[in-house]
Amino acid sequence: MSEFLEPNAESTAATPRWVGLAIAVLGGVALIGVGLGVAAWNTSKNVEQSTQASLKQQNDALAQRLAKAEDQNQQLQSDLKVVTDKLNVTQEDLQRARQQTKASVAAYDKKLSGLQSSVSTQLAGKASADDVNKLGTDVSGVKNDLDETKSKLERATGDMGVMSGLIARNHEDLEELKRKGDRNYFEFTIQKSKTPQHVGPVTVSLNKTDPKRSKYTITVLADDKSIEKKDKTAGEPVQFYVKGTARYSPYELVVFDVGKNQITGYLSTPKSAGAATSASNAPAAQ
Repeated sequence: MSEFLEPNAESTAATPRWVGLAIAVLGGVALIGVGLGVAAWNTSKNVEQSTQASLKQQNDALAQRLAKAEDQNQQLQSDLKVVTDKLNVTQEDLQRARQQTKASVAAYDKKLSGLQSSVSTQLAGKASADDVNKLGTDVSGVKNDLDETKSKLERATGDMGVMSGLIARNHEDLEELKRKGDRNYFEFTIQKSKTPQHVGPVTVSLNKTDPKRSKYTITVLADDKSIEKKDKTAGEPVQFYVKGTARYSPYELVVFDVGKNQITGYLSTPKSAGAATSASNAPAAQ
């Protein structure tokens, strides 16, 4: 009987060794799985943090771009308003100039027609040669006045496209403008020199002259800014802006005469600029 029981005893004793081995293997697998899970969780967390940081940077950059775009939009709207106001004023001035031109032409045409009719009447009535010559001279004078009026109106726009109003062509015309007192006037004669010359509230340097073509080049210093005006023509309103002046009323510089290494003319500034008390009677800048 004991012979039959001994094999069973050996089989029973060998069983716990396999179980232990299996448990050890399962435990190792479980530890590996836990390690992999922890590593995956850490990796996921790092990726999430990196993604959040990247999104935050992108959001910050987008917010900065939106703020910059808003500033640019406001600036563009402001510039558009200024340009629109300037264009409206310019259009009004142009319309006024056209109306004045039409009125002047109509008045002179009427006067010319009357003189021509008078000439015809005198000739029909066998008037004397002296009377005919006198009437012919009057007709020629009216034509010259008409041409001069047209010329002044056509040249009343400055180099910046702003209507400048009345322009003096010589010293006598300038004295008449001073008596009107609409603006401040500073007469000058500027020599070509390395030292700039004060003209009213600004400083002017003469760079070069071309007497044959009545052209010149100057540099104007105003508000600590240097403004070069190249190849300008005598009688042309040269315009520039300074602080405190309206967009439709710039400073204007007009040259009467272009000589060898010198120019003669005047600077006109708006009354609102407050350049000087009784500036219309101020002495010429030297």
